[in-house]
Amino acid sequence: MKQSLIKLKEVSKIYGKEMAEVRALQDVSVEINKGEFVAIMGPSGSGKSTFMNIVGCLDIPNKGKIFLENRNISLLEESELAQIRGKKIGFVFQQFNLIPTFNALENVMLPMIFQNIPKKVREKRALDLLNQVGLKKRIKHLPSELSGGEQQRIAIARALANDPEIILADEPTGNLDSKTGKEIIIILKELNKKGKTIIVVTHDTDIAKCAKKIIKLKDGRIIKK
Repeated sequence: MKQSLIKLKEVSKIYGKEMAEVRALQDVSVEINKGEFVAIMGPSGSGKSTFMNIVGCLDIPNKGKIFLENRNISLLEESELAQIRGKKIGFVFQQFNLIPTFNALENVMLPMIFQNIPKKVREKRALDLLNQVGLKKRIKHLPSELSGGEQQRIAIARALANDPEIILADEPTGNLDSKTGKEIIIILKELNKKGKTIIVVTHDTDIAKCAKKIIKLKDGRIIKK
C-alpha cells in the first residue's frame, strides 16, 4: 500500500509586489509517496527551483498547504523547519557546495555536528558513507584535489549523513560529463532501492527514465504528473 510522504495542496509562491510580481508557483497540488523516485522537469523559469525549495522546507508558500508525513508544515517557524531539514531531508546540489578547506571526511561529518552526534560516531558513519560511494581511499583529499564526479559523490555521502528519508537533488549531473553522470544516476537508483525517496530537479533524460513519477512544470503550473 502506498504511503503518502509529501503532499502539496493548492500551493502558490509569489515573489515581489505589484508590477514586479513573479508567480513562481500557481495552485500546485501534488502527492509524493514514500519510496518513490520523482523527476521534476520543465524549462528555465518554470518553477522547478521554487518547488524544490518549498518541498525541502527552505521556503514557505504564500498560499496553500504542505504536508510532510501528514503534518501541516506550511505555518511552522524557521527553527522548526530547520530541524525537519536536518533530520528528514538530504540535499545534493549541482555546484556540490562542499567546504573547500574541509577534506572529504570532514565535509561528510559536518551535518552530524548540528544533530549533536558524538565525534566517534560521526567519523565512523562518514567513513562508511564514503566507502558506500566508492571514495574510501580519498577521505583526506580536499575538494580541489578531486574530480567533479568525486565531489558529487562526497555531496551525496554528506546528504546521507543523518540518514534522511528524502534526498532532494538539484541538477546533480548538470556539471558532469555523461559517463560520470551515469555513475551518479546509478548511486541514486541504489539509494531508491534501499527505500530512500528521491526527488530530482533535472534536464537529464537519463535521470527521468529512472523516475517512477515525472512532474512537468511550466509557468509555475503542473502540466503533467
